[in-house]
Amino acid sequence: MGVMRIGHVSLRVTGDMEKCRRHYEKMLGLYETHRDPDGTTYYKCWDEWDKYSVQLTPAKDPGANHIAYKVEKDSDLDLFTKRITEYGIKVEQLKPGEIPFVGRAIRFALPNTTRMVLYAEKEFVGKNVGVHDPDPWPDDIHGCGVMHLDHTLLMCELDPVRGVNKVAECTDFAMKCLDFYMTERLVGGPDKKVLGLSFLSCSSKPHDLAFVGGNRNGFHHMAFYLESWEDVGRAGDVMAKHRTRIDQGPTRHGITRGRTIYFFDPAGNRNETFAGLGYFANRDMPIIEWSEENIGRAIFYPTGVINDAFRDEYTAAS
Repeated sequence: MGVMRIGHVSLRVTGDMEKCRRHYEKMLGLYETHRDPDGTTYYKCWDEWDKYSVQLTPAKDPGANHIAYKVEKDSDLDLFTKRITEYGIKVEQLKPGEIPFVGRAIRFALPNTTRMVLYAEKEFVGKNVGVHDPDPWPDDIHGCGVMHLDHTLLMCELDPVRGVNKVAECTDFAMKCLDFYMTERLVGGPDKKVLGLSFLSCSSKPHDLAFVGGNRNGFHHMAFYLESWEDVGRAGDVMAKHRTRIDQGPTRHGITRGRTIYFFDPAGNRNETFAGLGYFANRDMPIIEWSEENIGRAIFYPTGVINDAFRDEYTAAS
């Protein structure tokens, strides 16, 4: 039993749908796999094998409809339903096909109100390079050439004065109910006991899901994986060529040691290109802890400076 990896993000986009499609396909380098009559569009990265990892839905406001993680087998959904219900969170049972191309699933709200979906089965389409004597990359690689959807980061209301800490609540839930484990954290406040940031993994990556404290709950970003620092630099050139609005980077994190660029899609949803595994994580690895006074270096290691947009600008979840 276990959560294996991130499966997809269902994203709301506003305004010119074609501009949003160009962003994800032509600039980031995703491949369209399906389009519904209402304009909802599905994409996968070249090194992914399921039908899609990104779903774009036309909407009046940007943000995430839900984030979805894939579990090992269908029977795990019953065990997770029991755990989550006993924890005190309502679970909605979804029949096969209620989420397009996905089998039976469960849906529930995290303590920060973000909707999360767990599923075991999704339509299989295969990697673009195949699995028999494959080349290292496909002949039709384009844009930034992102390899796969890597992780999501969610914002959580944090106000110690009022006794509100959704970072701690979401972290506790994810670890107790979903078997994520903590790789890195920031602890601050007057007594140095307030959890302000947690990075969680369900694999051997530095993180598959992260929670960060802020003024309000929300969807901060979803990240797409690149292989190297050189690829991140090239992605910056591709973004400039497409006149993409860049938030931060190219730079690197102290947390996870990852190389990064943060940028926005035309609707205002933040994306990230993230390169390098940083380190090999496992459940027996000591938790890396960051101090409040070094939060700048933790996020953007070279400068130690966090701009206002990165801290305060993000879209709604659910």
